[in-house]
Amino acid sequence: MDTTETPTLPSREAPASAGSSDDPLDVLVIGAGQAGLSMAWHLARRGVRYLVIDAAPDIGHSWRTRWDSLRLFTSARYDGLPGEDFPGDPDSYPSKDQVAAYLTDYAHRHAFPILTDTRVTRLVPSAGGLAAHTTSGVVHARRVVVATGAIHVPFLPAVDGSFSVPASHSSQYHRSSDLLPGRVLVVGGANSGLQIAEDLVSSREVVLASGTNPPAVPQRPLGRDLFWWLTRLGFMDKGPDSRLAKRMRARGDLVVGTSRKELRAAGVDFRPRLVHASGRTATFADGTEVDVDAVVWATGYRPDYSWIDAPAVTDAAGKPRHDGGRSLAVPGLSFLGLPWQRTRGSALLGFVQRDAAHLASEMFDRVPTGGGVSG
Repeated sequence: MDTTETPTLPSREAPASAGSSDDPLDVLVIGAGQAGLSMAWHLARRGVRYLVIDAAPDIGHSWRTRWDSLRLFTSARYDGLPGEDFPGDPDSYPSKDQVAAYLTDYAHRHAFPILTDTRVTRLVPSAGGLAAHTTSGVVHARRVVVATGAIHVPFLPAVDGSFSVPASHSSQYHRSSDLLPGRVLVVGGANSGLQIAEDLVSSREVVLASGTNPPAVPQRPLGRDLFWWLTRLGFMDKGPDSRLAKRMRARGDLVVGTSRKELRAAGVDFRPRLVHASGRTATFADGTEVDVDAVVWATGYRPDYSWIDAPAVTDAAGKPRHDGGRSLAVPGLSFLGLPWQRTRGSALLGFVQRDAAHLASEMFDRVPTGGGVSG
């Protein structure tokens, strides 16, 4: 594809100049979730020419489409974006629809230049920056921030055999009434798996299979929000190379606010790792079996940066190679919203703004030392 093509973008949403090869944007932000909006806030205050694009049809779409009972495990006082608090009781735990509405209102209040329903199909280095080939044309920018987070492709682990009953990933789960009557197998024992099991157990039998049991903590230890404690104790500032980070990665991220003991008391049947599937029958690592009528795979996601057309952008696991967000492979390319990008809070709603501020400063305040794209 010709990277000098001038983009044709819908005039109803695009700014006057969407970034041509002759007049590139200062910054293109890919992703209009909490990371992208935080970046937009900092860019707007610097007066640079920028554009935010997102593949979804509207702001907050990824939150609206998650399961109905989902609530944040951070209280509202820790969920605000730059320049604003999250509305409502600061000690409440916002629902996924409240988060979606907040992101939408935030984007509208600040009048960020955002182009929705526009997917980037290829991002390639070009003279003086990068060229983003999108479903609405090609956009040229001196710098690009990939703010798409870490939830990309639903992951289904390899299991011997197959089920004949309806099976879906947690990304497709909305409410218990969507499933056929009968016993449900939830695969995965992290936050999503436990929360979905809690949602289901009031209306049907639930079996939960998990190969690991990540450490669990209450949502309000000693009457205070967990993140009040983590912030006061400095845990939210720990870097990716700290002993805490290495320990958490080895054991799995914290399960917050969902008690396995209470789920057992409610009737959830906990089993070890799922090792075999045959029709309706699930077999577990301890040799036990159970027949089920539906399966929900709460097994997380894997990154997908295959659309970035440049060598060595990711490591063997498909994760970006970066230093605090700045790509180690492509000058002018940065990432935002990655787990442990700079601290424990890097991928969390109310904490990502700190990384956005850091990236903005790196782009426009840092004195160039040679190579790359200068400010």
